[in-house]
Amino acid sequence: MFQLGIDVSKKTLDLCLLREGVKGRVKTRKLKNDFNAASAVITWLRKQHVEPTDIHIIMEATGVYHELLAYGLHKSGVRISLANPHRAREFARGMDILSKNDSVDAYMLACYGALKVPERWVPPPENVRYLSALLRRRDAIITDRTREKNRLEKCRATDTPPAVTESIENALRNLSTEIEHLDALILAHLDQHPELKKDFDLLTSIKSVGIQLGLNMLVILRSHHFDTAKQAAAFLGVVPIEKISGSSVRGKPRLSKIGPPEIRAKLYLASLCGLKFNPVMKLMYERLCQRGKAKMCAIGALMRKLVHWCYGVLHTQKAFDAEYQSSDGRSACKAA
Repeated sequence: MFQLGIDVSKKTLDLCLLREGVKGRVKTRKLKNDFNAASAVITWLRKQHVEPTDIHIIMEATGVYHELLAYGLHKSGVRISLANPHRAREFARGMDILSKNDSVDAYMLACYGALKVPERWVPPPENVRYLSALLRRRDAIITDRTREKNRLEKCRATDTPPAVTESIENALRNLSTEIEHLDALILAHLDQHPELKKDFDLLTSIKSVGIQLGLNMLVILRSHHFDTAKQAAAFLGVVPIEKISGSSVRGKPRLSKIGPPEIRAKLYLASLCGLKFNPVMKLMYERLCQRGKAKMCAIGALMRKLVHWCYGVLHTQKAFDAEYQSSDGRSACKAA
């Protein structure tokens, strides 16, 4: 099987085809990243006498500019893998590829596919994709509303013309109305898909997992294939990374912070909420602090535990049992 690395940018695609492995000949091409990108890639491959069933395409999952191409290639029956950008960059350093540009990245991704053979990417179900799009839009409008609130606060603290203040207030009302509309669309979508509604109810059965965290964790856990809860925690960047070497390097373990930062922010707020309203989390936090752990380290452990619980309730299809978790709290604390 041949490997094709594709470096995706907003307007262009850099292609690198490996015919004979890492040390063999390469063929490169630059294409436009538009609605016809998938068919253009297939056409170019056939000109190289490579059929879609004989190719393994590797690209990085960065931003949203790869999505249209990935879905189009998947519909064509091509094997696709989405590489983690951080792991791909570390792989490049391991191969002494220190330069970084589009053509080099395409070659690096092709080598990554040849040597690491990453898993095949399977797109999430259509109902999960729709829910994810609604949540992304809602988060974007929430960000815009926060900016407008900050502008209004500054206007009221300075000598600003009333017309400007009125404009900001109108924008705030429109944004709030749009958020309410999106909330209604999200709830209606859950009602139309009982399997999603059931999973959402399971996630929110965890005390301190509210509506927004429950929806986002539902999208993540149903959009990716995780064999264990540890894999889900690693994907979200809430696993501790040690930095110890010999007798001189004694760095403190820190969260890897690899993955979507907006989800970690929601996990952080949910952990703070859990300290007040979830007895199991409060007990776990107190035990970690008694063992000498820093407060932020203990909160990081709570964030990781929340991910494990979310994975657990969906995996077992059973609601959160606080009494069971409380009886198992001591062992869970040791694992943290």
